[in-house]
Amino acid sequence: MPRCIHPPLRLVILFLACWVLVVLAWNTLNPKASSSNAQSADTPQVSILYARLEGSINPAKKDLLQQAVRTCSEEGHDLLLIGLDTPGGVGQTMRDMVKIILNSQTPVAIWVGPKGARAASAGVFLVAASQVAGMSPQTNIGSASPVAMGGKEIPETVAKKITNDFVSLIRGVAKAKGRNVDWYEKAVTDALNITAQEAVMERVVEFLAVSPQDMAAQIGAQGLDIQGQRISFGSENMRLETFQPNFRTTFLSWLLHPQIAYFLLLGGIAGLFFELSNPGSIFPGAFGAICLLLGLYAMAVLPTNAAGVLLIFLSFVLFILELAVTSYGLLSIGGVACLFIGSLILFRFEYGFTGLSLQVILPTVVAVSSFILLGLYLVTRAQVRPKKTGFQGMLGLVGEVISWNAEEGKARIRGEIWKVKSDSNQPISPGTQVRVTSVDGLTLFVQEDTQ
Repeated sequence: MPRCIHPPLRLVILFLACWVLVVLAWNTLNPKASSSNAQSADTPQVSILYARLEGSINPAKKDLLQQAVRTCSEEGHDLLLIGLDTPGGVGQTMRDMVKIILNSQTPVAIWVGPKGARAASAGVFLVAASQVAGMSPQTNIGSASPVAMGGKEIPETVAKKITNDFVSLIRGVAKAKGRNVDWYEKAVTDALNITAQEAVMERVVEFLAVSPQDMAAQIGAQGLDIQGQRISFGSENMRLETFQPNFRTTFLSWLLHPQIAYFLLLGGIAGLFFELSNPGSIFPGAFGAICLLLGLYAMAVLPTNAAGVLLIFLSFVLFILELAVTSYGLLSIGGVACLFIGSLILFRFEYGFTGLSLQVILPTVVAVSSFILLGLYLVTRAQVRPKKTGFQGMLGLVGEVISWNAEEGKARIRGEIWKVKSDSNQPISPGTQVRVTSVDGLTLFVQEDTQ
């Protein structure tokens, strides 16, 4: 006997059949929807690594860039996006970073942002070398002319040699990337500087983007050459990850700042000076040794003038000699002069390198010199003060009575328990502060301290 399908189950089957027919009809009548879904499924997920480069261009920033490029290669990221905000930096380091960008297997894009950021001096070369470049509104780029430390002008012949060298570099990379070669050249020769909107109009950069996500989306809309293929992608097909530098890179970024290196050098020498002038303190010597080693490491990496370092060391030698030689202050004056001159010439000229300004040098020299001269005064005063030894050294000391019996008692003076008697032959209550007035053998005569 044939089985009958239960009416409610029959309704469910009929509903499912109608739903399948509706879906098939919709896909047939709307080919765009089906093709869009297929395209979304076929479009690969693009992985983008976002790293920040902020502050002066120095070897620590080169280390950060190398680490980011290596991470892209090891983790398979398709694009390295650099967020840039720099006033410039060391010329040789900038050249090394340009080579890293040009030879990276992973495409490197640079976004100057956020608002208020700049790509000045050495930063202009990094933008020119990038495969894709963009800027946030209210940012600027330019001013790549050679300057000396503190913004001073450099000799004409030296400036001409440096300018021609860097003009050749920036023209080559700008032409290879299809950007405005003439503008990049004038940024070096005439210190041109333009806003983000002007940079896009003059083909200095490609995009005007308000954020890294916006920059990545615009790159995807235009298309990007990845491993020999032109790939377009949208926001739904990209994954943006933030690069986290390791502790070494973060520490080097802090250590290799010219002012930090300068302060570490002075702090280290000052610590050793106080250890030598007052042996046994331990802490100043240990602290000074650590600071001095860190400062010397930074000086070895940064463009340092050896004469400047030697003058700073000489200044502290003169301060120490002041302790042993009666010069009526001449050695101290010479020490201050050496410290000031050494600070002025501490960093040698490098293209785009921002060294120490007078606003940093003057207060530092005054503070360090005052601190050391005060120490010299205190040490000298301690050396010429008459030394009291034996029982003579007990006179005038203050202690506390701990017990009293009839005409004599016990008192704690200078951490020791002494037998004491009263000058006035009057009993003194325990807990009373007393002062030593005379000594008779091992007995101290005291009176109540009224001060």
